[in-house]
Amino acid sequence: MVTGLRRGAASPEAHTDVGGPSGHGAGAADVGGTGGGAWPETTWQGWQHFATTPPPQPPAPGKPARSDQERLAYHSAFVTVRTPAIDTLTTSVRTLMILRRHQQTTARPSLIVTGPAAAGKTTALLHVGRACHLAHTQQHPLPAGTAHAPLPVAYVLVPPAATAKTLAGEFARYLGVPVTTRMTQAQITDAVCHTYNQAGVRLVLIDEIHRLNPRTTTGAETADLLKDLTERIRATFVYAGIDVTGTALFSGVRGAQLAARASLVECGAFPARLGKHEPFRELVTGVEAALDLRAHRPGTLARHASYLHQRTAGRIGSLTRLIRQAAITSILDGTERITKTSLDAVRLDHLAETHHRPTTRHSRTTPH
Repeated sequence: MVTGLRRGAASPEAHTDVGGPSGHGAGAADVGGTGGGAWPETTWQGWQHFATTPPPQPPAPGKPARSDQERLAYHSAFVTVRTPAIDTLTTSVRTLMILRRHQQTTARPSLIVTGPAAAGKTTALLHVGRACHLAHTQQHPLPAGTAHAPLPVAYVLVPPAATAKTLAGEFARYLGVPVTTRMTQAQITDAVCHTYNQAGVRLVLIDEIHRLNPRTTTGAETADLLKDLTERIRATFVYAGIDVTGTALFSGVRGAQLAARASLVECGAFPARLGKHEPFRELVTGVEAALDLRAHRPGTLARHASYLHQRTAGRIGSLTRLIRQAAITSILDGTERITKTSLDAVRLDHLAETHHRPTTRHSRTTPH
């Protein structure tokens, strides 16, 4: 999973200490016998596995060379590279968690990570969530022999065509709250709020928020549910979605309420040039430094920064996918290096390919 680059960083950093709220008694769940890797991050078992599994690390000088299979796995997962958006999100989350700890009113502030597709929003969200989880567990270590895992962070996806009941069900599913078909939305919501507060959840991450449309009756009810949850669960809420300011999310009375409480963290494309700086080239340099290829010449990708920006429109998701696929191909075919020719052979996501090779209308002469 790759996000972006902290300006001037020579190598990627794996974690950011967000810092958790003070106080003890964080809730826990019995993890004995669970295989977290088989669960998605939208369940506490999957989140626990994700947060506690060390992220991939770039090759370390002086260490034994890794095997082909190890390097294939490494480039498939890849490193987390820091971006200015991640730094902003990290600082903002830390600040809001402190505010939430001491604020007694119900109109609690939140954050929304927004930007175009393939801009690293979800990765930024997960990165900060993992950092918060690790910081909390370090600050509140469990007694030796305790077979429970702390649950400071929850990660929920807004399902397609979400209703208030289905979204409440997603919150319930994360912590394994029992839900039956006969339960009403109010009953599920009550169970969710009680369990989350008992478990000591401190940070709630909600992804795909752009799927909500408060202009519809169903969407309005779902938005009302989110507002209810933010007031009843003692946690900081952070949302992520595609270009939320251009959606219906901020429209109407409910949208105005959300806009008045939420601060935006922009996670956009990297410009080729910004004043005297070249943010995209710096990003490419950081990603290239993390490669583990035996014959790759450092600086090759940075020299092709203009080409890479054209291919990816400056989107970090498209860039890292392009480089990772080219790296994997070079290991498989034995060349062990990335060139412009090998990059051009990689087919990217449709969004990037459409930007790189726009469809043009050719005039054709009709025979008489």
